[in-house]
Amino acid sequence: MKIHLFASAIITGAAATGVHAQCSSNAAQDTPTVANASWQERGGATRDIVDTAVNAGSFNTLAAALTAAGLVDALKGDGPFTVFAPTDAAFAKLPAGTVENLLKPENRSALQAILTYHVVSGKVMASDVTGLDYAETLNGQRVNINSSGGVRINDARVTSTDIEASNGVIHVIDSVILPSMEDVVEVAVGAGTFKTLAAALDAAQLISTLKGDGPFTVFAPTDAAFAKLPSGTVENLLKPENRDQLRAVLTYHVVPGRVYADQAIKAGSAKTVQGSEVRIRSSSRGAYVNDARISKTDIQAVNGVIHVIDSVILPPGM
Repeated sequence: MKIHLFASAIITGAAATGVHAQCSSNAAQDTPTVANASWQERGGATRDIVDTAVNAGSFNTLAAALTAAGLVDALKGDGPFTVFAPTDAAFAKLPAGTVENLLKPENRSALQAILTYHVVSGKVMASDVTGLDYAETLNGQRVNINSSGGVRINDARVTSTDIEASNGVIHVIDSVILPSMEDVVEVAVGAGTFKTLAAALDAAQLISTLKGDGPFTVFAPTDAAFAKLPSGTVENLLKPENRDQLRAVLTYHVVPGRVYADQAIKAGSAKTVQGSEVRIRSSSRGAYVNDARISKTDIQAVNGVIHVIDSVILPPGM
């Protein structure tokens, strides 16, 4: 069975916001310094995001990166966009040679992934940001927002806020934030607790598919989860003559699209690539997909998200 691949946009001008609130009681507390008047005096509010950043004089590396990534025209579009903009000093914190390497034409896709990880669709002001736990970026992956003791986007500190442009707003950060650059297979293999899953994907000839663009949501059983199956089950499924059955089991653990835990629980069910639905619920004992407990959620990958489960789930009829 071939898993359907969904094309993911690098950047769009969608107006719907990608930011989600989990709480609002601390809004406007510990807000970083609002942009000083000189931005407005230089006409920042009448310029688009790119021209506003260039005019500030402290985002030369960001401007060069946007040009190399072919994203200037996109960020000069209607938007609106919210940009967490790293300063030149922020880029200088990266290991020596990193920026120069990313600016090479052959690394454009990686550069695009990093830059779009700094952009959220919609115009989100500081008073909104401080009431949020996360934001969905145009990269597809989420950034974490921590408003305790000053606002941080992942590990980057927000140093200036609400720099308005004609097509959005800029918040300045002191470090470059980096998305996951590994696909779901690489993330699972790197974790070291999914050896049986990796072997099963190989036997089912699904590795190249799950290394594709996706995005995919994978409910990933650990080695201990596979060990719960009756003796001989895994060995039998790995036989070439049982490939179709193995593919059915594995694709029952995959949902098209990037579905984070809160979204999955809210939906209550999801149609898998195998074709059947899985039930998703939350209780006082934790979150579950069918009867498997979700032990870890929202492990991000460049082409999707992984939720770790403690049991192998089987499609109806197996």
